[in-house]
Amino acid sequence: MTAPVVAVIGGGQLARMMSPAATALGVGLRVLVEDAGTAAAQVVVDAPVGHPAEGSPVLDLVTGPPTAAVLTFEHEHVPADVLARVEALGVPVRPSAEALLHAQDKIAMRRRLTALGVPCPRWAELPDRAALEAFLAELGGEAVVKTARGGYDGKGVRVVRSADDVADWFEAAADGGPALLAEEKVPFVRELAVLLARRPSGECRTWPVVETVQRDGVCAEVVAPAPGLDPAVEEAAVAAALRVAEGVDVTGVLAVEMFEVAPTDDGEPRVVVNELAMRPHNSGHWTIDGSVTSQFEQHLRAVLDLPLGETAARESWTVMANVLGSSLERLTDALPEVLGSDPAAKVHLYGKGVRPGRKLGHVTVSGEDLEDVRARATAAAARLRGE
Repeated sequence: MTAPVVAVIGGGQLARMMSPAATALGVGLRVLVEDAGTAAAQVVVDAPVGHPAEGSPVLDLVTGPPTAAVLTFEHEHVPADVLARVEALGVPVRPSAEALLHAQDKIAMRRRLTALGVPCPRWAELPDRAALEAFLAELGGEAVVKTARGGYDGKGVRVVRSADDVADWFEAAADGGPALLAEEKVPFVRELAVLLARRPSGECRTWPVVETVQRDGVCAEVVAPAPGLDPAVEEAAVAAALRVAEGVDVTGVLAVEMFEVAPTDDGEPRVVVNELAMRPHNSGHWTIDGSVTSQFEQHLRAVLDLPLGETAARESWTVMANVLGSSLERLTDALPEVLGSDPAAKVHLYGKGVRPGRKLGHVTVSGEDLEDVRARATAAAARLRGE
C-alpha cells in the first residue's frame, strides 16, 4: 500500500515537529525546504529544495510521484496564484488560499473579523501620514502601527506617537512595500491563546486556553491552562476563536492570539483578538507532551479530513519555555546537565544555528504544582541558553 503524502511548504521547526506525528500515523511527509540545512531537512527524508514564490517547486512538491493527498503549510508566505495552480491540479490546499489570506494580510484579517463581529482593537487603514495623525488624535496620541504583511515575532510592529515614527514605512509603502494599519494599544491584563483544529467536514476541537508570556515581542513561555482564568473569559475566548474558524472556513490548526482586557463597568469580561496563525503555532508546543493529541498530529488529521483526536491535558499544569538564543555553540553540550537535573523535563531542539534571540528549541514540564513546574521549565531553558 502507498501511504497518503502530506506536502508541506516551509522547512522550519514546525515542519520538523510534524515528522514524528506523520511517522506514527503511517503518513508520508514531503517538505519544501529553503535549503538542505534547514530544521526540517535534517529529519524529513523527502525534502526537495525550492522557494514557494517561484511556483514550479510547489507544483513539483505536490505532483511527486506519488501525487500528494493535500498541501499544507508551516508558514503563511505563499502567493495565492501558486496555490490556485495547485488546486487546478486537483490537490486540496488546506487551509485554502481564501482562508490563508486572513493570516497573510492583517488588513484583510481586520476587515473580516470586524464583519464577523469578532472583538478587535479599534483599527484603521493608513493610506497616508494624515490618516495616522487623525487616528492618533482619536486615541489620545499613541497607537500601534503594523505592516499588513511580513511581520512576525515583534517585527513589523511599532508603538508610535507621531507619523514621523514610521516615516520609513510610509516611504516603503509608496514604493510598493507592504501597506500599513494602525491599532489601538490595548491595555490588556495578559495575553491568551486559543488553539483549535477544524477538518473540512466541520468537526472542530479546541485545546485548553493558555497564557502566553512575551519578551521583546517573542513568546518566551506558555502556561497551560491559563492560571486563574475566569470561566466567563474562557467562554468568550473560545467562542471568538470558533467564530473565526467557521467565519473564514479554516481547515487544520488555527491559533488565535488574544488580549484579556479588564472587565467593563457592567462587569462583562472582555477578550480582544490580536493575531491569527493558520498552522501549528508556538503557543501549542506544550501539546506534544502535555495533551492527549499534539497540535502536529491534529493538524495532519485535520488536513487529511480524519477524525480529530482528544485534546484534554494529561496533567494539571504544563509549562513550555522557549530557548531564545544561547551562549553555547552546541546546545546538545548542555543535555547532560539539563536531563540529569530534571529527568522529567522534555527537551526539544530544532537543529538550528545559534543567533541572539533565535528560537532554538523549547522545554516542557508537566505536573501538579504550577510554581514548581514553571520554575523547572524556565531553569532547563536557561541551562540550554548557557546560563
